[in-house]
Amino acid sequence: MTDRSDVRDEDAFDVTAMDTWLRAYVADLPDGVPAVQQFTKGASNLTYRLDYPDRMLVLRRPPSGVKAASAHDMGREVHVLEHLAKPYPYVPSVLAYCTDDSVIGSPFYVMDYLEGTILRPDNSSFLTDELASDIGRVYVDRWADLHSVDIAAAGLADWGKGPGYVDRQVFGWSDRYRRARTDDVPDGEDVMAWLEANRPADVAACVIHGDWRLDNMVMDTHSLADGHQPTIIGVLDWEMATIGDPLMDVGAALAYWIDSTDADVDPAFASLKRQPSDLPGMPTRAEIMRRYSERMGFVDVNWRFYEVYGLFRLAVILQQIWARYRAGQTTNPAFAPFGDAVRVLIARAARSR
Repeated sequence: MTDRSDVRDEDAFDVTAMDTWLRAYVADLPDGVPAVQQFTKGASNLTYRLDYPDRMLVLRRPPSGVKAASAHDMGREVHVLEHLAKPYPYVPSVLAYCTDDSVIGSPFYVMDYLEGTILRPDNSSFLTDELASDIGRVYVDRWADLHSVDIAAAGLADWGKGPGYVDRQVFGWSDRYRRARTDDVPDGEDVMAWLEANRPADVAACVIHGDWRLDNMVMDTHSLADGHQPTIIGVLDWEMATIGDPLMDVGAALAYWIDSTDADVDPAFASLKRQPSDLPGMPTRAEIMRRYSERMGFVDVNWRFYEVYGLFRLAVILQQIWARYRAGQTTNPAFAPFGDAVRVLIARAARSR
């Protein structure tokens, strides 16, 4: 199953104008305007593949309609990719960044296309238990590598807002939920009050990804065979990256990690699966927390707070999109079940307190 389709009408842009602009920044582009396809899996910034003869590139831009500016700031994404290129060799190479809205109607950037495999529920049934276990290991290890980047050496020490990241996230996501809430989802006040009352101090300040998922990772296809060690060649979708608390990054990702124990215990939550994290051999959330803690040297972590935070944060992200969908600001059919998903996540967060 392909993860690309024809460009939706609402997400179309002037390809000729883009191509004309790009040729001033990228040398030796093949002749002709590229064919364009839209990646279908993302729910936030829009991503397109540009197919030139003998060369493929990727373009990223914000969605149309009402949006939170900081979550769709192309400049922030480019900034972190360029500064991580040397210390963290798993980021795509940015080729050009356009800040002139007159070209296609919004800022955008173009990067190299990484050829490999992105694991999703519909293409990963071939994984053996052993290979799935190894994938879980590298999923955690590349994460710990990111959280261990020397932010001063990378030129990112002044990028974040400083101490108080946990506080900012708890209050910020609560405010965003209240502003985006529609009349068909819970008010979530009990969860927000619990998070405020139980928020811990920051444990560290490091580069965090903000959307750490298997389907944001490009695997070396040849490494996904029996007898090989799976290798991540690229990590995608850095739009939510910042300097922040690493345990908050883990909590955010755990909300997406549907594991093998969930189908029987919480089938509604299990139905939200977007990555093959429940395959035999894949680590459970508890095993991820344990391996991550060992890699990073964290002890006595109150993981319950971070798990509840992650569930609530994901509910807010989906609610912001659901509000846009209900208002007719986007017609992407992939967003139609998001209201139900918000209800499931808020209920699970409330039970997990």
